[in-house]
Amino acid sequence: MIKIAPSILSADFANLERDIRRVSSADWLHVDVMDGCFVPNLTIGVPVVQSIRKCTGMFLDVHLMIDKPVRYVEAFAQAGADLLSVHLEADHPTGIAEALRRMEACKVKKAVALRPITAPSAVLPYLEGLDMVLVMTVEPGFGGQAFLEHQLDTIRQVRALIERYNPACRLEVDGGISVKTAAAVVAAGADTLVAGSAVYGAADPAAAIAALRGD
Repeated sequence: MIKIAPSILSADFANLERDIRRVSSADWLHVDVMDGCFVPNLTIGVPVVQSIRKCTGMFLDVHLMIDKPVRYVEAFAQAGADLLSVHLEADHPTGIAEALRRMEACKVKKAVALRPITAPSAVLPYLEGLDMVLVMTVEPGFGGQAFLEHQLDTIRQVRALIERYNPACRLEVDGGISVKTAAAVVAAGADTLVAGSAVYGAADPAAAIAALRGD
C-alpha cells in the first residue's frame, strides 16, 4: 500500500495545528528537522515536535537533517516521534550505528536517509535492521525544488537491496513529489511518498493526497 506523508515544511507555521488537520486523511506526517549545519537551512526542533504530538495522533515521520544525529535521538523520541531518519552522510558509520541502537532502545522505528550524492550500497551495513530507507530526490535543505530524474535509478537499486535483505523495510522518497512524478517513483519501487507543496499548495489537500496515492 502506498503511504502519503505530507511535509509540514510547506505548512503555515502561524497556523500549524490547522494545517495538520487539513492533511488528516494522509497516512503519516513528515517533519523536517534542519540544523543549519548539515543543510543550509534552519527549521524546527524538539519543542515544536512536542507541540505537534499534542495536537495530532498521526504517525510522526521525523527526518533529522542534522550533524551527528545520535545526540538528539532520545530527545526527539521522547517528544513524540514514531520514526526517525538519520542521514548516512551526517556522521561516521559508528555514529550512525549508535543512533540506530538508541532508536531501538527508545522503541521508535529506524530509518536511514540518502542524499543524491550517496550510492545506494551505502545502506547495506544497516539494512537488515531498518524499518525504512529514505531516498532524497532533491538536495536536502529547502522545499519546492525540482525532482532529480536520475534518482529514479537510485530508487530502483535501493528497492532491489530491500527485496534481497529486508523485504519488510519501507522505501520512502522525498523531494519534488507531485502527481506527475509520483507514478514514476512508485514504478521504481517506492511505497511511501513525502509531498510538501503538492499537498499544501493544492486548493483541496485531501484530494491531492488521494491523487498522489492513486485513488
